[in-house]
Amino acid sequence: MSTCPRLTIAGLGGDTGKTVISVGLSRAWRKKGLKVIPFKKGPDYIDMAWLSQGAGHPCYNLDLFLMNKNQVLFSFIYNTQHADIALIEGNRGLYDGFDVDGSVSTAEIAKLLQSPVILTVDCTKATRTVAALVLGCQKLDPDVLIKGVILNKLSSKRHETVIRQSIEHYCGLPVVGAIPRLTDVAFPGRHLGLVPPQEHPMAKEAITNAAETARTYLNLEVLWKIAKEAKPLKFTLPPIPPPRGGRTREGVCKIGVIKDSAFQFYYPENLDALKQAGARLVEFSALKDDLPPTLNALYIGGGFPETHAAALADNEKLRRNIKKAAEEGLPIYAECGGLMYLGEKLNWKGKTYPMVGVLPITVGVSKKPEGHGYCIVEVKTSNPYFKPGQILRGHEFHYSSVINITKKDGIYFAFRMKRGQGIFNNEDGLCYKNVLVTYTHLHALGTKEWVDGIVNMAVTYKIERVIL
Repeated sequence: MSTCPRLTIAGLGGDTGKTVISVGLSRAWRKKGLKVIPFKKGPDYIDMAWLSQGAGHPCYNLDLFLMNKNQVLFSFIYNTQHADIALIEGNRGLYDGFDVDGSVSTAEIAKLLQSPVILTVDCTKATRTVAALVLGCQKLDPDVLIKGVILNKLSSKRHETVIRQSIEHYCGLPVVGAIPRLTDVAFPGRHLGLVPPQEHPMAKEAITNAAETARTYLNLEVLWKIAKEAKPLKFTLPPIPPPRGGRTREGVCKIGVIKDSAFQFYYPENLDALKQAGARLVEFSALKDDLPPTLNALYIGGGFPETHAAALADNEKLRRNIKKAAEEGLPIYAECGGLMYLGEKLNWKGKTYPMVGVLPITVGVSKKPEGHGYCIVEVKTSNPYFKPGQILRGHEFHYSSVINITKKDGIYFAFRMKRGQGIFNNEDGLCYKNVLVTYTHLHALGTKEWVDGIVNMAVTYKIERVIL
């Protein structure tokens, strides 16, 4: 059972200020000495990075498409065992999802976790109508515990007063925050959404400004009181499984993870799951480091290789050694940005940059998304990591696309897209030897097969190298 206080920060749509408010609240409460555990609803890496920076703690993902209800409950309760408060940032609008029932919406997460909801509203060019919008959210699903409203982008004190009185009169809800139209707290954006804090030269200042906004314009005492009113969650955590085959949990295998400002899209749960399965993770940078010795596998996540293309190309030694290792059979699993890096060429803003060259592909980057949203993958072909017939749920969000594939012996697609774009012609999971690259991001909590596949390949490779 969990009695952790909790709040869900939701909105009427995207770009209502949820992230700035959530990051600001996290940092403000952290400065008070509270242990804040942040969560992000929906498949997102960049907002999670900002929330992690604000709370000083890893941010976890909650998603009812990628996970079932028990897996969501497990993640929340397991990760908040020693928390003072949990803060959940929603995505899009409160009830938004891909079906008429809103089955994977922020509202459904809030109901499952019995979390009080604070609704953030952009009040630009509206007054009394804001109350109608809030009232509609209350009426659409009375089981959603909307407990307060934050008004954002107010133009004047009079503007605030009219909206505040309307909400209190028609909706019976407290206004727990009133933020004027500010210019110094918005986090910068670009393709794929916000600029990640790892690339923002003034990330610390931006988070400090967000916290000051929270302290100045939000009623922290009332928000804390609402969070503490959350009902206990009755859910028994399952026992942690024993180490693989009775081995010591650490050291079953050694897996390299490229982690720097070019490759930063990793769910903490995925890295934790690899460690739980016995892997020792070795993090290094593709921008300045060489390939660590005696790796048993390599995992490359997503990110922004295009904005770091020149630096990635300049690290010729690492590119050469990754290609050599791949030819010698090193298991390599790469998602999205990792796919771009393992190709031969990357086209970005009129220039072409050499990449690792494991796969005979050229990747270009467009001005609009080439793939965006939830996806469903069917494993159609034998491959190093998954069994044919398995159905995997994931998501994709990429502006890049494969614009050329050169014929090469041993190249094949392992996945068929039942939903989503993939790499080419509704196929994904391009393979060569023990390398698999994909635009589909998988989450370890909902896809245990991913963890087993990587660790099994790493252990097999380790044993084979010893024998040789």
